[in-house]
Amino acid sequence: NSVYGNCIIGRGTDFGPGFVLIHSDGVVINGKVKGGSSIRLQHQVTIGANEQGECPVLGSDIIIGAGAKIIGPITIGDGARIGANAVVVHDVAPNTTVVGIPARPVKRRDRGEGGSGSTA
Repeated sequence: NSVYGNCIIGRGTDFGPGFVLIHSDGVVINGKVKGGSSIRLQHQVTIGANEQGECPVLGSDIIIGAGAKIIGPITIGDGARIGANAVVVHDVAPNTTVVGIPARPVKRRDRGEGGSGSTA
């Protein structure tokens, strides 16, 4: 991965089925990161530890935009959407879209609105 895809995923990383690197270039994932199913990442995404070595836990049906950074002992809820270049250092509620530096919620979807399996 690191030679051909410029992508580094730590050995202990654990994701459920449906994990997709839309573009692998520049993706870095710490080996302690855990995630559910149907997680889709674009290029230049970092999911990593804080200074104490604590890592995020990701739910299922999550889309992470290009250049986003998710750092520290936080939880990303099911159905969350992380905008491009967002820096996420706080928990993200389920079905919530966050953007910015630091990332802030901009939209909350109902379960039937762009829920499981949707890319909306």
